[in-house]
Amino acid sequence: MEFICFPKMVYVKNEIMEKLIRITTVPISMNIILKGQLAFMNKYFEVIGISSHDEKHLKEVGEREGIKIHAIEMPRTISPIKDFIALCKLYLFFKKVKPTIVHTHTPKAGLLGMLAAKFAGVPIRLHTVGGMPLIEVKGAKRVLLNYIEKLTYACAHNVYPNSKGLKQIIIENNFCDESKLKVLGNGGSNGINTTFFTPNYVENAIEEREKLRQKLQIESDDLVFCFVGRIATEKGIVELLDVFEELQTNHKIKLILVGTFEKHYGILGDDIKQRIEKNASILFLGRFDDVRPYYAMSDIYVFPSYREGFPNSVLEASAMSLPCIVTDINGCNEIIEDGINGLLIKPKDRIELKSAMKKLIENTTFRNELSSNARPHVEKYFKREVVWNALLGEYNNFVNKIRK
Repeated sequence: MEFICFPKMVYVKNEIMEKLIRITTVPISMNIILKGQLAFMNKYFEVIGISSHDEKHLKEVGEREGIKIHAIEMPRTISPIKDFIALCKLYLFFKKVKPTIVHTHTPKAGLLGMLAAKFAGVPIRLHTVGGMPLIEVKGAKRVLLNYIEKLTYACAHNVYPNSKGLKQIIIENNFCDESKLKVLGNGGSNGINTTFFTPNYVENAIEEREKLRQKLQIESDDLVFCFVGRIATEKGIVELLDVFEELQTNHKIKLILVGTFEKHYGILGDDIKQRIEKNASILFLGRFDDVRPYYAMSDIYVFPSYREGFPNSVLEASAMSLPCIVTDINGCNEIIEDGINGLLIKPKDRIELKSAMKKLIENTTFRNELSSNARPHVEKYFKREVVWNALLGEYNNFVNKIRK
């Protein structure tokens, strides 16, 4: 397949630019996780994005970032025949384009991208680890996933876990030598755009907040909890639903869910979906390209996930000055300091989740203290420029080494 070209932004460089290929399994990951970063890197390299075919997201990425896009279908689940076809297509594309750097994200793109890049002799091969589905897997499948992880890292020159906790998990499982591992900045794959994610995201933000609440039939004295992400078992949705149903009997609260029901990993049962859809105090809103209005209309962010790499939604909610209730797992506990800008709870623990939610419902003063600390903490440690410049430094160091 030829390039799907959507670039509108053009950067003019006098010297010949090195080719940099960035790969994700599905385009929505590239569209969300790497937003803005690809345009930044395109000032210094000729950036090409590769992902599965999805015209909407590929077009958005190409036009916004000003880069060339190439579609190669990569299934998220294990599919030997389709995986082999994708591997061959990646290999042939690398041999044709001759990139200096191939940098992969997400598990399947990592495996296929690193293998193809090694076979094609790509001089610089890098992989970012943004989460590990295998953490919740046991038995024979876990053994297979462990092998796949090791194979991916073996083909890479450097591996970038996007949190310190994830780095430790990689070391404990002996997936690769520690010398290959590096966390960029203070963690995260892309940092956070604190100019975009801000409580004053529009000039009349307070008025817009009230309009949206009225539109969704949320009353002025309702306390609103918010969740943004995949609506899946591993995101703690079942525990959240159970606790919310208990609390709503004595408290005037609402819960808004922004995202889509998972279709691959951690699929919720029909009974859970029906409970969500039938509860008038739970608003399942679907997915939005711009989630800022939904953070802005909320009072508390709740994210009881079982596993994470470095959750962007927690960064976004914090930048929007929301106090956060998150599980004490890697990534989450590197953004949230317990009792300072949010609360940490044990994963899968309904009692702790209920206690934390109840505390923030009833203690307005404490809730406001957490809120006032949320945004300054993100601004200090997690602005996107920190991650971008750290990664650019990595690219330049590798390029300088092979050019000597």
